[in-house]
Amino acid sequence: MRPSLRDARPEEIEALRAIERASSQRFIGVMDDLAADEPTSAEALVARIDAEGLLVATDADVPIAFVMFRPVEDGLYIEQIDVLPDFAGQRLGARLLDAVSDKARVRGLKVLTLSTFRDIPWNAPWYRRLGFVDIAEADLTPGLSAIRQAHVARGLDESARTFMRRPV
Repeated sequence: MRPSLRDARPEEIEALRAIERASSQRFIGVMDDLAADEPTSAEALVARIDAEGLLVATDADVPIAFVMFRPVEDGLYIEQIDVLPDFAGQRLGARLLDAVSDKARVRGLKVLTLSTFRDIPWNAPWYRRLGFVDIAEADLTPGLSAIRQAHVARGLDESARTFMRRPV
């Protein structure tokens, strides 16, 4: 059976945190600090569910992947996307991104944006294959610049990251 997509539910918070934790393990040996980082807080996930900004892919109605997003300027900003390793390579991430694109279109928004690691194969190169293009530093909007500043404040190395966009 093909996994289905739907809005996340509050009772799935710990399952979503487990997906994020399992997905981050692919960073071991590449970015060990990131692999060891705590997943998104339950409070943040509840806030995204309440704002209709969290979709899941499910197998037998059990979450196996998710995408978290929020409005930023004229689009939806992808905050996080994770897939359980056992389900990697099934285009779940691409399907989730297309579903977010559909939500943006219904809301009258024009783009999807995100920030990701420039050189990690399952980050920026993967998004490029899905139609995202890099945004030059000089072309960052005020909203994306604020996200960059929030990343810096959290201690992220923004020199290794790029912002990207794709029309909906």
